[in-house]
Amino acid sequence: MSTFTQPLIRYGYAPLMLLGINGFGIALAASGANKLWLLVLLITAIALSFAAERILPYHEAWNTSSGDTGRDTAHTFVNETLILVGVAAIPALAAFVPGDGIWPGSWPFAAQVLIAILVADLGITLTHYASHKIGVLWRFHAVHHSVTRFYGFNGLMKHPLHQMIETTAGVTPLLLVGMPVPVAAALSLAVAVQLLMQHSNADYRVGPFKYILALNEGHRFHHLKWAGIGDVNFGLFTLIWDHLLRTYSYDPARRFSSADLGMAAKPDYPVRYLAQLAEPFTPKGACDFKAIDVPVTRGLPSDRVRLR
Repeated sequence: MSTFTQPLIRYGYAPLMLLGINGFGIALAASGANKLWLLVLLITAIALSFAAERILPYHEAWNTSSGDTGRDTAHTFVNETLILVGVAAIPALAAFVPGDGIWPGSWPFAAQVLIAILVADLGITLTHYASHKIGVLWRFHAVHHSVTRFYGFNGLMKHPLHQMIETTAGVTPLLLVGMPVPVAAALSLAVAVQLLMQHSNADYRVGPFKYILALNEGHRFHHLKWAGIGDVNFGLFTLIWDHLLRTYSYDPARRFSSADLGMAAKPDYPVRYLAQLAEPFTPKGACDFKAIDVPVTRGLPSDRVRLR
């Protein structure tokens, strides 16, 4: 591998995705361009994600499918379609909102998108946090935690009902204050890009921003398979709320493998798409909490944890 290519991916990939792809998407949405161009941009982001993971992987084995690629593709297609349908439904939903809203439509478009990101981040983060504490929500969120390899495409590996719950929590406050459709379109792209980045197997770096931005270095700790140990770093876009909730965790010396991921209490969680959709409705889909001892490293909250 070129001595130039790897440093380019390590330090240039995150700015390209977070600023380049999102910036281009904001420009397209602001100009009123056909929303299909945002879909093209998303496909470009997915291609860049896969390329970066293969050029500079964090864990080489995570680039090899374990029979989960088709399932993850199905999850991504269904959940991204739900997001696009939600964006298309905003004009109809706006008819139920009293008044004209208080959205700062005179502000620069990029600032409007930033506001939408921060508000959505709060709603989604709190819903995510609740999904680790409330049994009925965990039933549906458990689908996402069944992964045993960490790569970009499993960011949208979610039960569609849980995806709808999170989206509703993040977007409803924005709808109530009159968020316009172009801002919502740019936000939907930003969410998809963030999920690719957050679960990426690319070994990229963002320096001190890793303490603020909810990217893969910190999010791997969230996927540790022991409840309590893995109940950290809930943020979608930022880790601000985790610092406030005291759920932030990071250890620069920690390395991860598939043995650390998944759910300790449910090692045989269904792997097929339709079986995963059905699992929350079965008796086996419930939480089963019991204390166990596991070895931990500094930065993690407890050595007395629960099986999920």
